[in-house]
Amino acid sequence: MHEKCGVVGIALQDRDAARPLYYSLYALQHRGQESAGIVTHDGFQQHSHVEMGLVGDVFDPDDLASLNGSNGIGHVRYPTAGSVDSCCAQPFSVSFKSGSLGLSHNGNLVNADEIRDELANLGHAFTSDGDTEVIAHDLARNLLEADLVRAVKRTMSRIHGSYALTISHDDTVMGVRDPEGNRPLCIGKLDDGYVLTSESAAIDTLDGELIRDVKPGELVVLHDDGTGFDSYQLVEQENTAHCFFEHVYFARPDSTIDDNLVYEVRRELGRQLWDESGVDSDVVLPVPDSGRAFASGYAEAAQESGADIEFAEGLMKNRYVGRTFIMPTQDERERAVRLKLNPIKSTIEGKTVTIIDDSIVRGTTSTQLIELLKDAGAEEVHVRIGAPAIISPCYMGIDMATRDELIAADRSTEEIRDEIQADSLSYLSVEAIAQSLDKGQGELCLGCVTGEYPYDIEGEETDRDVDRPVIGDQTMEADD
Repeated sequence: MHEKCGVVGIALQDRDAARPLYYSLYALQHRGQESAGIVTHDGFQQHSHVEMGLVGDVFDPDDLASLNGSNGIGHVRYPTAGSVDSCCAQPFSVSFKSGSLGLSHNGNLVNADEIRDELANLGHAFTSDGDTEVIAHDLARNLLEADLVRAVKRTMSRIHGSYALTISHDDTVMGVRDPEGNRPLCIGKLDDGYVLTSESAAIDTLDGELIRDVKPGELVVLHDDGTGFDSYQLVEQENTAHCFFEHVYFARPDSTIDDNLVYEVRRELGRQLWDESGVDSDVVLPVPDSGRAFASGYAEAAQESGADIEFAEGLMKNRYVGRTFIMPTQDERERAVRLKLNPIKSTIEGKTVTIIDDSIVRGTTSTQLIELLKDAGAEEVHVRIGAPAIISPCYMGIDMATRDELIAADRSTEEIRDEIQADSLSYLSVEAIAQSLDKGQGELCLGCVTGEYPYDIEGEETDRDVDRPVIGDQTMEADD
């Protein structure tokens, strides 16, 4: 799976926002590696620099010096729909009669095509096939007829799906979270201003203080002079649909999302994993890096129960190799695993081993890891996964495999165990996920592990008895 996107917005008092935005995007780089961009406003005009590539490659000192203004927004993107080129890179900028608009989007609209067709019939010209431009055009149209708050509310009433937005309208910066809170967004206080961002780790990078999460359906408008912010609860939704995979995999472990420190959630998930399916072995190994907190909690719970299990690092990661699933072919993915991870034989040889990972998608990585460990002398390799089996694709903005590629879509746990050649395999239950997050299952988006989604999508089941329009089709791909 690939991360979605990362967004940030900053309003400062007496200094340019470009460098704080740049540092924030560095802190969010794990959420998107295809493109990066910053839009600022100096009180007179908008400045923009958006390119394909990593943050460190996209911006040089001259680029940052040209981004004048104490207010601005930024974005890092991993595209999950739309083209992989500069036309879909963000922030997306629009100039119109009411001023300039910049928009950064993390999420996916399930009715983007419908709104795009409507706007195109009204004369709007689109330059990309992503849904971010759809939001920008709709908001720009509403700003011609209404004030800022009412314009945002009108757009929110039309768009359906998951979204966390940072928006700049001239020198005003604001943040919006979808009514079900699917994508994360939080507010932070800096010494000389305020920040809106996908993860609190970006606030820490700026030596700021996390204030709180943006509420589902809330609009937060930062004061232009960086002295405060205003809040407007524009949409009230009975149910939330927080993405549980933010805590399992996507977010940095040092981030706090919806009042939960991700690292502690992962440790608790590891403890739950031992309680549900602990297996007696000599050593428990994390699959780096996301499996580390799970394995720590698993080993701690095992030792508290009296089991003689050692927690150890048995797989060393080559940090200069790209993410495994970015490789386009199966052969390249298999080779990338060998390049990426190398076993420490002294930890493994002659021992029974339990490896802890966050998920199994296609099964490619798990199969290769088990082969690596057995080649290194492991007598047995047991696999424990800190999440339920992924049986369905995501329509809410995560790029995971298609249903045909998901190993758990049509196989039992025992069949998967046999295919990846593990001595045993067990997943964490949905109930344990909800308990670890201290939320009811009805407050979470669990579509990828239950096949039931928070929005009505043609060909898929919905998880609630809620009257929602049927939008899209079964072959729909997710966006940013």
